[in-house]
Amino acid sequence: MAYDEGTAARVRKLLARQRHVAEKMMGGLCFMVDNVMCCTISGRGGMLFRVGPEAHARMLKEPHTSPMEMRGRIMTGFVRVSDEGTRTDAGLKIWVKRALDFVATMPAKPPAKRAAPRSATSASAKAKSPPRGQARTGSRR
Repeated sequence: MAYDEGTAARVRKLLARQRHVAEKMMGGLCFMVDNVMCCTISGRGGMLFRVGPEAHARMLKEPHTSPMEMRGRIMTGFVRVSDEGTRTDAGLKIWVKRALDFVATMPAKPPAKRAAPRSATSASAKAKSPPRGQARTGSRR
């Protein structure tokens, strides 16, 4: 999904001193801090910030904000900020700080376990099948 690379560079600069920052693609470019979603540069424009359920209603009174909606459901604790709200470095810094402040109150999550790569066919199936293009020999049951 496309996102604004210029905004991504600005967010990276603001998060440069943070420990355990990772980037993931989730509807745009998501910045994770201690394996917790902090903010996302949306592929549909604007940014999503995690502000927490207690601050949610208060943050929606800020200029250029709207609720974050996912599959028709309002995601309490997250706000969408239009491009106008993060256009200046000062505006972006305020929102990133708000998200970082909330994420700092949450316990760090352990890294997600990666599943072992699955092959299309198992080793036992490969041993039973002749190579492609060669006929089977022997009797079939």
